[in-house]
Amino acid sequence: MSHNEEKKRSYDEKPAVVLDEDRRRSAVDSSSDPEGQTAGDETWRHGVDHTHEKRILRKLDFHLLPLVSLLYLLSFLDRSNIGNARVAGMATDLHLVGLQYNIAAAVFFILYCAAEIPSNILLKLLRPSRWIPSIMVAWGIVMTLMSLVRSFEGLVIARVFLGLTEAGLFPGVTFYLSVWYKRSEQSRRVAIFFSAATVAGAFGGILAYAIEKLDGKAGLNGWAWIFLIEGLITVVVAVFAYWYMYDYPSTATFLTSDERDFVVERLKHDSTDLATHYDKKFVYQALLDWKCWMMVFVYMGILIPVYAFSLFIPTIINELGYKASTAQLLSTPPYIAGCFFTVLVGIYSDKLRKRGPFVLACAIVAIAGYSILYATPQGRPGVSYAGTVIAACGTFPSIAVVLAWAGGNAGGDVKRGVALAMTIGIANLGGVCSSFIYRSKDSPRFLIGHGTVIGCLLLAIVLSCVAMFTYWRLNKQKEEQCRREGIDHSQAPNFREMGDASPLFRYTI
Repeated sequence: MSHNEEKKRSYDEKPAVVLDEDRRRSAVDSSSDPEGQTAGDETWRHGVDHTHEKRILRKLDFHLLPLVSLLYLLSFLDRSNIGNARVAGMATDLHLVGLQYNIAAAVFFILYCAAEIPSNILLKLLRPSRWIPSIMVAWGIVMTLMSLVRSFEGLVIARVFLGLTEAGLFPGVTFYLSVWYKRSEQSRRVAIFFSAATVAGAFGGILAYAIEKLDGKAGLNGWAWIFLIEGLITVVVAVFAYWYMYDYPSTATFLTSDERDFVVERLKHDSTDLATHYDKKFVYQALLDWKCWMMVFVYMGILIPVYAFSLFIPTIINELGYKASTAQLLSTPPYIAGCFFTVLVGIYSDKLRKRGPFVLACAIVAIAGYSILYATPQGRPGVSYAGTVIAACGTFPSIAVVLAWAGGNAGGDVKRGVALAMTIGIANLGGVCSSFIYRSKDSPRFLIGHGTVIGCLLLAIVLSCVAMFTYWRLNKQKEEQCRREGIDHSQAPNFREMGDASPLFRYTI
C-alpha cells in the first residue's frame, strides 16, 4: 500500500492494548537515569503496555529503516565510487598526475561541510519527505553527468557540486531518526542506517567489477559507466522516496491514533519535555556549547580513517600485488565484516546505554588493524589484507555510536539538529585530510597514511575519555541540584527552553 493510500485510512482505529498497571503503580523517580527518564508516573503511556510498545517499535523500524538505509547506501556509493573509477582507468583516461586525484577527492568536502547546518535547519522548517528526496534527485543528476567529464577540471567541478547536493542527507537522516526514537534506542538504529555505508562499500566493489565490463559501449569507458548507472539508480529511488517517506510521528499514517499519541508522548518524556519549536536561540545554544565542539573532534578522529579507508582501499589492495579486477572484489570482505560489527556494536551500546566505552574499544581495534598494515613488510599481502579487515571492524562501528552520543546529549529538537549537523559537517573537513594522506609516491606500504590514521584514532580515544568524565561530572552536579532544590519532572515546563542545561536532563556516558 502506498503512502498516499495509507493516508485514506481512518485515524480512529484503536490498538488492542492492555493497561500496564503493575508498572504504573511501581514507577519510581528515576531522575538519575542518563537517558532522561525522569517522570514518576506513566500516565503518558496512553494505556500502551511494554509488550505493545515493542510491537510499535518494530512497526517504526519496518516503515523507516529500510528506506533511509537504502538512501544512505546510494549516497555513500556515489561519493566513494571515485575510488573504484580510479582503479577502472579513470586516472589514465583523464591524464591525472601527481596529487590531482587527491584534489578531486578532496573538493567534495568543501561545500559538503558548509551546507550541512543550513540543510538541517531547512529540514526542520520543511517536510523531510520533500527535502530529502529533492536533494537526492539533485545529487543523482550530478552523479549521472560525471560520466561525461573529459578532464581534471571537469572532474573537480562535478565533485564540488556532488558535495553540495549530498550534504543534507547524512545529518538530515540522523536527525530524522532522533525525532522518532528515544535516545536509548538510537544507537542501534543509526548503526543499521550507517551499516548501509559498509554495504555500499561491499556492493560497490562488486557492482564496479560488473559495470566495468561495459567498457567501450556507447563510446563510454568502464569508469564512466560506473558513474552513469549508479547516478540513474539514485534518481529512480529518489522519485519513489517522495511517496514512501514519512515525516513525523504525529502524522504517521501507518500508526493508529492511540499509537501516534503514545510515540509523541514517550519522546516528550524521554527529552524531559524540552522545546521542539524553532528559535534561533537554540541554534546558538549548539554553536556556543563547548561539549558540542568536543564531539565534533571525537567524530573527526574517527571519520578521517573511515573516509581514507573508503577512498583508497581498492588502491591499497591493488598495490599489495593484486590485479585491478581482483582488487575491486577483494575490497568487499572488509566492508562485510565492518557491517556486521557496526550493527552488533550499535545493539549492545543501546542495551547497556553506554557510548564512550564502545568508542574506545572500536578505536583500539582499528589501531590494531592499521598497526598491522604499518608494520608488515612488503611481500606479505595476506597479512596486510587481514589488517584491512581488522581496521574495518574498528572504524565503521564507532561512527554510529559517536553520532548517537552527540545527538542524544544535545537537548531540544533544534539544538540536536544543529549539533548533529556541526558534528557531521565540520568533522567532514577531515575528508580533505583523508584525500591526501595516501599518496601514490608512498605506495605500496603507505606508511604516512597508516601513521596519520593511527594518530587520528588516538585523538578520538583521548577526547572520548575527556567526554565521559565531563558528562559523569555534570550528571552528578544535576543530581545534587535536584535533591537540594526538590526538582522533579512535574517542574519540567519551567526548564523547557534550557536544552540539556536543564537540571532534569541527564547525559549519556
